[in-house]
Amino acid sequence: MDLNSILSMVGGLALFLYGMQFMGNQLEKMSGGKLERILEKMTDKTYKGVLLGCAVTAVIQSSSAVTVMVVGFVNSGIMQLSRAIGVIMGANVGTTVTAWILSLTGLSGDSLIVNLLKPSTFAPVLAVIGVFVLMFCKKEKVKNIGGIATGFAILMMGMTFMSDAMSGLASNEEFTSILVKFSNPLLGVLVGALLTAVIQSSSASVGILQALAISGSVSFATAFPIILGQNIGTCITALISSLGTNKNAKRAAFAHFYFNVIGVILALIIFYGGNAIFGLPFLNKAASASDIAIMHTAFNLFATAVLLPFTKQLEFLATKTIKDSKKDESKVDPAQKALIEDRFFINPAYAVEKCKDVTIEMANIVEKMSLSALSIIKNYSEEKANTILENEKTTDKYEEILETYLVKISAMDLNDEVSKDVFVLHHAIENFEKIGDYSEDILKARVAINERKYSLSEQAKYELSVMIAALTKTINLTMEAFRENDFSKAKQIEPLENVIDNLKKQLKNRHLKRVEEGECSVQNGFLYLDLINAFERIADHCSDIAVSMIELESGDYNVHTYVREIKETDKEFIENLDSHLEKYSLN
Repeated sequence: MDLNSILSMVGGLALFLYGMQFMGNQLEKMSGGKLERILEKMTDKTYKGVLLGCAVTAVIQSSSAVTVMVVGFVNSGIMQLSRAIGVIMGANVGTTVTAWILSLTGLSGDSLIVNLLKPSTFAPVLAVIGVFVLMFCKKEKVKNIGGIATGFAILMMGMTFMSDAMSGLASNEEFTSILVKFSNPLLGVLVGALLTAVIQSSSASVGILQALAISGSVSFATAFPIILGQNIGTCITALISSLGTNKNAKRAAFAHFYFNVIGVILALIIFYGGNAIFGLPFLNKAASASDIAIMHTAFNLFATAVLLPFTKQLEFLATKTIKDSKKDESKVDPAQKALIEDRFFINPAYAVEKCKDVTIEMANIVEKMSLSALSIIKNYSEEKANTILENEKTTDKYEEILETYLVKISAMDLNDEVSKDVFVLHHAIENFEKIGDYSEDILKARVAINERKYSLSEQAKYELSVMIAALTKTINLTMEAFRENDFSKAKQIEPLENVIDNLKKQLKNRHLKRVEEGECSVQNGFLYLDLINAFERIADHCSDIAVSMIELESGDYNVHTYVREIKETDKEFIENLDSHLEKYSLN
């Protein structure tokens, strides 16, 4: 090969790898984590896992990405190990779709249909369309389609460059003598495994082999063991991903490894055993790009069909490799169990979805804690008090875990929809933690009343109950709006927060008057004011959560417009409060 051919091959490889990565990223953005959600929820049967693993991999064009996600699922307890094995098998079959697409590069013939299917014909046109869409279209989904088209065009152009650069290798005796050595089964498997382990993509390594095959220099005897090795090499990504995970996640990675290794051993025995007995006349014939795709698909279908009935045995083998320890892992902190998998970063949209799931868990804890803090004012108990304190520590841990995770996600290439979700989650997490802090302040004030044997007047108690009623409604609405992503409920929160602000002012003035007239002690007055201040601050943080949701959905960053629009919101409840206030001449 001359210098120009080497540069063309290296440049083609660079384009090929970049195009594959870019197209995969755009496909993931377009899916928005929905495919992973389906994969997470619909693997109750092993055969479903196989089919879904195959389908998802075929769409996002990366078995490594799917396998890493599965390791994350198992590590976080979302998916059982036995179900994960089925998904891994399906992912191996799904990844063969790429090889069939790449085999278009090797089409030959002069008919119109064949010429239209050749990458040299459609790739430049696809690139022009894709780049035009990326540059001039504003809709995110349309831009994603343009990105997919652009990535695919770059991929096929890179494949064409590699094929053209390698076209003269068939007549190069030194090169063909090297390839002949790879026809040794063990050496071929080793080379295929190393190549795939280095570039961490079986689709890419198969594509390189196909580009070489187009030159006519690769025989079936050389290609077959290399393809088998490529399937072993792709396991390296999952094995690396399993570092630092729990035992079941490590077992999932090893199940993937054993599945491919056992499949390769069986294929070698059958293929070379058949050759020894019957003789395979095509072994020394040149393999085409489509022949590579056929062998790649045939092996993965064979391995899946043979080993699918033995998923329990694969699970047993993985369990024996990664044995249980005597250490009790059941005493893990609840917040630590909610730790989101860094492995999900391979698909940021799905990572944000999982982050939202954990934030909802945090919201549920905060809701229960804040309502308990309100109820403890009337009915104090040590059990409730201890639970509130424990939950406050838990919410602090949740905040630390979630904020760290979101900061990492924010640095990634996110589409507009996912960026909006990250914005809302940041605000929600911060405000949930603050609500937890003020719930603890309510508890402290209530404990002080007990310890100092203070008592509030009946009128003070009733005034607090009015404010508690408004705040309970506000907390419930806020949590429902966040959990359900319900903007109609979010719009009801600001008017209630205004009611609570007014209540605080009126109750404060009224209480100060009681202190001046000697109806209440100064010490009691401070504790009373601490309580209504905590109530008002909780309402403020509920409002902040709602405001961030409304602003982002509408694009209008003046939330007061919504207050004017919905003065009548929850009118019955507000009128009921007004009637209570009138009864005590607080208005």
